[in-house]
Amino acid sequence: MRDELIAILGASDKALSSVELEGKLNLIDADEVKEMMDTLSSLEKDAIVYHTNKDRYMLLRDSHLKRGIMRVNKKGFGFADIDDSPEDVYISQDNMNGAIHDDIVLVEIISKKSIPRLEGRVVRVLERGITTYIGEINFKNDKGYVTLDDNKIKLTIIVDRKHSLNAVDGHKVVVKLLNRINNYTYNGEVIEILGHKNDPGVDILSVVKKYSIDTEFPPEVKEEVKTLPNEVSEEEMKGRKDLRSEMIFTIDGDDTKDIDDAISIKKLNNGNYLLGVHIADVSHYVKEGSPLDDEAMKRGTSVYLVDRVIPMLPHELSNGICSLNPGTDRLTISCVMEFDHKGNQIDYDIFPSVIRSRKQMTYKNVNSILEKNIVPEGYEEFADTLREMEELAKILRAMKVRRGYIDFDIDEAKVLVDSNGKPTDVVLRDRGTGEKLIEDFMIAANECVATHIYFMNLPFIYRVHETPKEEKIKSFLNYVSLLGYHVEGNVKDNSPKTVQHIIESLDDKPEFKILSSLLLRSMQKAVYKTKNLGHFGLASKCYTHFTSPIRRYPDTTVHRLLHTYLFDHKLDDKTISHWEEKLEYVAQHSSDRERASVDCEREVDDMKMAEYMEDHIGEEFDGMISSVMSFGIFVELDNLIEGLVPIKDMDDFYVYDEDRMCLTGEKSHKKYSLGDRVRVKVVRASKEEKTIDFAFVSNKSDNNSTENSSSNNNSNHNINNKHKNNFNFNNHNGNKKHNKKHNNKDHKNR
Repeated sequence: MRDELIAILGASDKALSSVELEGKLNLIDADEVKEMMDTLSSLEKDAIVYHTNKDRYMLLRDSHLKRGIMRVNKKGFGFADIDDSPEDVYISQDNMNGAIHDDIVLVEIISKKSIPRLEGRVVRVLERGITTYIGEINFKNDKGYVTLDDNKIKLTIIVDRKHSLNAVDGHKVVVKLLNRINNYTYNGEVIEILGHKNDPGVDILSVVKKYSIDTEFPPEVKEEVKTLPNEVSEEEMKGRKDLRSEMIFTIDGDDTKDIDDAISIKKLNNGNYLLGVHIADVSHYVKEGSPLDDEAMKRGTSVYLVDRVIPMLPHELSNGICSLNPGTDRLTISCVMEFDHKGNQIDYDIFPSVIRSRKQMTYKNVNSILEKNIVPEGYEEFADTLREMEELAKILRAMKVRRGYIDFDIDEAKVLVDSNGKPTDVVLRDRGTGEKLIEDFMIAANECVATHIYFMNLPFIYRVHETPKEEKIKSFLNYVSLLGYHVEGNVKDNSPKTVQHIIESLDDKPEFKILSSLLLRSMQKAVYKTKNLGHFGLASKCYTHFTSPIRRYPDTTVHRLLHTYLFDHKLDDKTISHWEEKLEYVAQHSSDRERASVDCEREVDDMKMAEYMEDHIGEEFDGMISSVMSFGIFVELDNLIEGLVPIKDMDDFYVYDEDRMCLTGEKSHKKYSLGDRVRVKVVRASKEEKTIDFAFVSNKSDNNSTENSSSNNNSNHNINNKHKNNFNFNNHNGNKKHNKKHNNKDHKNR
């Protein structure tokens, strides 16, 4: 009946009453009418059907209303991210109608021309985006009042003692909403106590809980883990190619424990390279529909924070039977590819295998060999093999560059903490030859697997990165031209080669680091889909995630599909239908959980950077202007810590030029522009607010002093929302988060 109702409403040129719908469906008894009304309610809840004030029904797409997700600023106003629209809708505080951050809402557009952005009002909250909240509880007159960690959520939550789990003042708690007192005041119930706010690790745990990331595995998962083997048996090896005598090894970070990829190489008599990428066969142990599988799908990904890893799989698997530890037999799926001297793939094979890694190598030691020609102890027998791998990696990278591969080469910060979680330093992550080598090999394997299944025309899950919007590239080039730089090329072509050309044209400019980051933010986000749309950033026609099944559920799913299609040859209609239906959910859910993971990692980093700077108030640092806004200037230090110089604390009245992204002093004519090198002093930092405030000491370009000792205790900014609308890619200020990519192995976010 659901599809019939949608078809009837879609064919009608007017809204229909329930009586008219009964007639069109030829309903004759009360049960059928009840089913219709229940279905209409479900469609209304899913924002497919709109129920008008005149008690009539129409498809939402045909109405004047739009469905979206609220993104609220801590000042109280917000923007609705409208489904399938590049434009967001500004919602003033007076028009929020009880909506809060992350709510799914129906929005009516109320203004289109009076201001240079769409403005609307919330007609209805369709669904609360968040059902539990994190905050600090304190009691007054036997009532607990929860101060929420997220200052964008304007709620007052009151907790009776009987609903407090015996929490005390200063406890960080997870609270669930009960009944609503008014639009923004609720009674609540404490469902978990995280610990006292000053206890080590509670700060990070509070952020983790905010993103609904589970830190403990449920009992049924723990019980299933007990039934799994600790080592590979002879029975499990049957039907697999035995590669245990091959020179296969792993390369990872110094502290990596979940090792899911190993590599091998041979130089063939014809001069070609035979590259082997051997990936832990997680799907052999994580059976579809099992408690382990359900929990892994729910989590979607492992989460890597400054002081801990929250794994997708229990440690018994992620660090044990599934991890390709040296000197132990492990089940794998191998993708072995032959490449010629130009990087063309001549042949390949994908098969189940068993390996025994010869050595657990580290990037640090591999880079010592490949960059300094210094062979660490224990690496002697592998040195020549590593050099052959470097030869092939350079060939593969050159091939990718020829087809349009875009390397933004964005730096990434690493926060170092002590045993209590207190930050001790912030440094840049290394991305040396070894890291790039592994990246190139994993990309090759991911492309090979994706292409093979694509041409079989079977249900599959792809990693897609769609073509950027033409207007965003034009907007970027317009800004570049205002800086006095001219980039030639056909923007309408909008291909990877075009964006690659833009990057190369700006490579020698002093503002390159910032311009590269701006251009990156004009790109769309990489996500998972069941339709192959290609990967723009990699200039790849067909791509998937196959190489990290211990930490990403889509990779585990790809392994399961390889078993089903290639190894077990299950290609019947029932199997195909099952995966067609299931993969849509897996793709969407995995994309959502990846987004939550990235946001959580970034928020923890921001918090720890602010905490680190609390110990450096009054100190001076060099940095670069990374964003110029009407309310102030963001400065990024050389270690990537970023803070705000508020305009109200600067030494003149400054005029904001939005097109050129600069501020100019009315009296001094001093000018601050994107990319300028400056010296700043730390005047304020707040771990709780995740904010850092700077004051200018001097501008190195003109040596003018702009020292300002004000601490700006009331500045309204947030590191987690930094770089909002640094570039005019959107129709309003302050609606999009800056999205620095993490350059982890295998391009974690690619």
